[in-house]
Amino acid sequence: MLEFCCVPGWLVLMLVCWSPAAGGTNMVIQRDAQFDMTYDDTVTSDNQTIYSYNHTVSRNKTEGVRVSVELLSESAVSPVLFVVRQKQAVLSFQVPLILRGLYQRKYQYTQVGRTLCQPPTKAVAETQFFYVDVSTLSSAGIHYQLRVSRVDSFTLQTDKKFSFNATPSQPQFFKYVFPDGVDTVIVKVNSQKNFPCSVMSIQDIQCPVYDLDNNVAFIGMYQTMTTTAAITVQRKDFPSNSFYVVVVVKTEDEACGGPLRFYPLLPDELLDAGNRSKTLDVIVSPAINSEVYVMGMLFCLGIFLSFYLLTFLVACVENKRMNRKREGLLNPDASPAETASLLGKAPVSPYEYGSFADNGSTLSSEAVTDSLASTDGNYGYMDRSLESVARSRHESLSSVEEDDYDTLADIDSDKNIVRTKKFLCVSDLARKDKRILSKKYQIYFWNIATIAVFYALPVIQLVITYQTVVNVTGNQDICYYNFLCAHPLGALSSFNNILSNLGYVMLGLLFLLIVLQRDILHNRALERNENTALECGIPKHFGLYYAMGTALMMEGLLSACYHVCPNYTNFQFDTSFMYMIAGLCMLKLYQKRHPDINASAYSAYACLAAVIFFSVLGVVFGKGNTAFWIVFSVIHILATMLLSTQLYYMGRWRLNSGILRRILYVIYTDCIRQCSGPMYIDRMVLLVMGNIVNWSLAAYGLIKRPNDFASYLLAIAICNLLLYFAFYIIMKLRSGERIQCLALVCILFTAVVWGFALFFFFQGLSTWQKTPAESREHNRECILLSFFDDHDIWHFLSSIAMFGSFLVLLTMDDDLDTVQRDKIYVF
Repeated sequence: MLEFCCVPGWLVLMLVCWSPAAGGTNMVIQRDAQFDMTYDDTVTSDNQTIYSYNHTVSRNKTEGVRVSVELLSESAVSPVLFVVRQKQAVLSFQVPLILRGLYQRKYQYTQVGRTLCQPPTKAVAETQFFYVDVSTLSSAGIHYQLRVSRVDSFTLQTDKKFSFNATPSQPQFFKYVFPDGVDTVIVKVNSQKNFPCSVMSIQDIQCPVYDLDNNVAFIGMYQTMTTTAAITVQRKDFPSNSFYVVVVVKTEDEACGGPLRFYPLLPDELLDAGNRSKTLDVIVSPAINSEVYVMGMLFCLGIFLSFYLLTFLVACVENKRMNRKREGLLNPDASPAETASLLGKAPVSPYEYGSFADNGSTLSSEAVTDSLASTDGNYGYMDRSLESVARSRHESLSSVEEDDYDTLADIDSDKNIVRTKKFLCVSDLARKDKRILSKKYQIYFWNIATIAVFYALPVIQLVITYQTVVNVTGNQDICYYNFLCAHPLGALSSFNNILSNLGYVMLGLLFLLIVLQRDILHNRALERNENTALECGIPKHFGLYYAMGTALMMEGLLSACYHVCPNYTNFQFDTSFMYMIAGLCMLKLYQKRHPDINASAYSAYACLAAVIFFSVLGVVFGKGNTAFWIVFSVIHILATMLLSTQLYYMGRWRLNSGILRRILYVIYTDCIRQCSGPMYIDRMVLLVMGNIVNWSLAAYGLIKRPNDFASYLLAIAICNLLLYFAFYIIMKLRSGERIQCLALVCILFTAVVWGFALFFFFQGLSTWQKTPAESREHNRECILLSFFDDHDIWHFLSSIAMFGSFLVLLTMDDDLDTVQRDKIYVF
């Protein structure tokens, strides 16, 4: 082998060696090259060119170096291989560069630009050499251009925007060094164009840098982007206190929701990638500090603790008012008018279209009247003495069952008569022993507590796994955060979205305490044999209230679990207990005036389980599946009709083989032989409106087939709840009842808060109905204390609104506490 020798001028060194396998000579030419100069040259299999560069590397300043190559020969048989040899790294690539897309599609690029990795140096200043080797196996000459240049603004500055261009074969990366006193920064990359699809990656300072579409996901954190990408970076994750910001343009747009190109006709066909250049901006800004975290947590606690304080003050005022009322009742000098005023009694007017004097039934008015006259003497609470009631309350609960009252033939006959009266009062549907009903409705609470434990434990385990996968793989496309306002804490990526769910838990607990206090006071009144507790007002059953409070707390817990890593596979965690809350509220509204015939906990939770089952099916199979939507719409309509029949006839009908015969008979007698209107007009109005709403929602789902099936199902539940609640309020006022001041304040306050809450809910900061890159187009900056975003405010307001809604259900019938139950109408 020949030794190197120096030649004046270009200082060209030629190394000639004999290759027996090739049977000829290979020429190796080394040149000392200069930065920012373009070299036009030709390479063949018989010669290899080495370009030698040197530059000064300092410990306090990093200088970026970029190698740009363009292939000028149009029909090169073999590619040209470029190898860049540095002191501590080697970079190699071929031109034309072949990048693969989906289904092994191949795209060819003749222009390639790569930035060299710059490992840190310990010396204050050091001159380093690097070499660019150019070779090929093509016997024909291949013409190329080579240019090595220094990169301006290779080191990003805090809060200074920098613009650059990138293509799939010409990626870009830059360095950022944490300044003193800054532990967390947020890196934002923006573009005016949605496509081509891009990837932004955060990588540690090490070689090699993974900056191609096929390897950018190997290390670090990364996310796809169309117009916006943002990653929060913490100093503790990078021991060198610095990192690389890598931006890569993908070969295809399918990952960002763009169109998918046609499948190539030939397996090895090279596709033209077209113009996939993209202009982007990058800016690195300091994130919030620990003081903002503390302020956010204190603000969240302060808001909801204020409700505890307000509740305590209201309880004190109410207790003082009740003591004054009790003193007035015990005052022997008080007049009857003053006593009535203290009791808050008000005459309850009958319906505008009838009174109890003309109650009718499905048989005949006279027959019903006679039957009631013969049975009123030995059935129900009405004629019990206080002593017998007090004595029965101390009997063992286990010795009496609900079926003891329902299975007797005479009682069943009496139910057919009583429940089919044209105008019912609460006393007609509050005849069962209170102990039995209390035991029945307590099952709601114990069942939902059991469901919560068995549901929450695997959910917590799953979301912890999700967060671990995100942290280990660095794939931030797994979770749909609002990345412009996602504040990490420990292993959690978006602590603020989790913290804002605290309101559901705290207000749910507060509601349970309020219900417990009412339950204790009611039990004390029963122990004193107070007539108002035994014979007046809406029957007090607190089991459903306890279940509602527990459901609200679980909604907060599961919503927090969902926001650990929000995506379409775990969205049901956020909605399951919303379905339960809506269902329990409707059941409580119905139970108020139908305590004897309300659904059992087992059947209610079975129906809610079916709803959640359909929710899962809809999320998994519902997107664009016509067959699923047809089946669901049919089931929705049939369920609406069956429930309407159950409510209209107060449960006094049977679903058996004779149902069709009875339907035809009713149509013949009521529509053909004689045209008569519905006997229960109020119920008919409600059910007709309910059927119109539900049939419309079923038609909308069948026609539009919304992608977010879980939200669609929740909308059905909320629409039915609002319809029933509005009907209840209207009928309450129509019956001459009044709404007390506290309940009225709760209604108005809750309505206003719901309005603001829905405004923030529909801001849509992210959506898993689209690709992660498209979802990030909706991301927005924090709007409250630089810590909370719009969705956090939705959490705050919706928890307050739900708490207010529960208080409305709890207090709206307080005006009836001193009214006899045979004067309270059922609707």
